[in-house]
Amino acid sequence: MEAHVTELRAISPPESTHALDLVGLRSDAVRCWVARGRDGEGLGCAALKALDTLHAELKSMRTAPDRTRQGIATGLLLHVLDEAREAGFERISLETGAQEFFAPARAFYARHGFVPCEPFGGYRTDPLSAFLTRSLR
Repeated sequence: MEAHVTELRAISPPESTHALDLVGLRSDAVRCWVARGRDGEGLGCAALKALDTLHAELKSMRTAPDRTRQGIATGLLLHVLDEAREAGFERISLETGAQEFFAPARAFYARHGFVPCEPFGGYRTDPLSAFLTRSLR
C-alpha cells in the first residue's frame, strides 16, 4: 500500500490524489482484501468504502508491479464485487486518473462493466480524475 500511495502521489498533484493511506484504510467504513502468493507474498490489494447503504466505492486497487497480467486484479475485483453485493450495495463507483498512465486501469474497469459517471461522494470535477460506476444488480 505504501508503494501504491507513493507512486500515485508522484504522478498527480496532492489535490488530485485520492488514494487512501493506511490510516484511511483503517476506517470503519472500509473493508480491505490482500491477495497473497503461496509464500505469503502480497500480490495485490483492493478496498471497499461504504458511501451510504446502497453505494460503495472501490479504493486502493493495486497489483504488485512484477505480477501484472496474471489475473490477480480480475480475481480481486470479482471478489470485491461479490462482497459488495452480499453487503447489500446496489452500485459501486471509483475514481482513477485521467492521465495516459491510468489508461490500462480505465480499460480494465470498462471490461468489467464500469462506465463513466459524474463525480460522486465528496469528489469534485477534476481534469486529472476519471469517475466510473456500475450496477451490482
